Amino acid sequence: MKVGVCIKRVPGSDSRINVTDAVSGPDLSDVSWEVNPYDSFAIEAAIQLQEASIASDVVVFSVSGSEGDAKIRDALAMGKKGQSGASKAVRLDDPAFEGSDSLGIARILAAAMKKEGVDIVLAGRQSIDGDNSQVPAMMAEILGWPSVCAVTDLEVSADSVKAWRQAGGGKREVVELPLPCVVTADKGLNTPRYPTLPGIMMAKRKPIEVLDAAALGIDPGTVGSSAAHVSIGSWSPPPERPPGRMIEGDTAEVVSELITLLRDEAKVI
Repeated sequence: MKVGVCIKRVPGSDSRINVTDAVSGPDLSDVSWEVNPYDSFAIEAAIQLQEASIASDVVVFSVSGSEGDAKIRDALAMGKKGQSGASKAVRLDDPAFEGSDSLGIARILAAAMKKEGVDIVLAGRQSIDGDNSQVPAMMAEILGWPSVCAVTDLEVSADSVKAWRQAGGGKREVVELPLPCVVTADKGLNTPRYPTLPGIMMAKRKPIEVLDAAALGIDPGTVGSSAAHVSIGSWSPPPERPPGRMIEGDTAEVVSELITLLRDEAKVI
């Protein structure tokens, strides 16, 4: 079984991002980068399948330029005691991909999965920069594969998948689906390991294959900014938080005033 893992390079979750202006958008010059945290759960799940001899190969896929290679190699370095782990990575890079919306990215990844011949795709439930949660489901639709999202427990056999996800109220939903399929990982699925020094050294020798639109058989007119259905009109920082307000008086007066403010001003009750 060949497992494909989708990863994305995102600003570190502890980064403070400032908006330069409405047109230029965020200033990323001093931002530290990391593998999208939800994607790390997917990488760990794929490696565990390999270590259990369920998966024969793990291939990492990323739509990015060469600046993403460092984070791709971080994913390649995740293996047991510096061994095993993903066998290779595929970077999907073409000027035609610039400005792709979620559907465009899904088309690029779907073409890559078909070309590589993967049997199951694992991805994070969402990226922490865009927070769209759209690409994996769109990719599954393009491939014609079943999918399940936000998985917190997973069992994979030679021809099927059994997945658990939170359904609210302390209940869990169980989904069974055949291979090939797309699965997105949620927090709680596992505890991602850190790359080890031997793993990092081994990752330097693992290949990163670069594929463009022609290699994937993609019509450039179906991806990129010209094909995007969703675009960013302008950028702005979130509004500043208003100053706090102190309510004085006896307990009954304070409670009454607080309820009034929450209902009529904050509109949260």
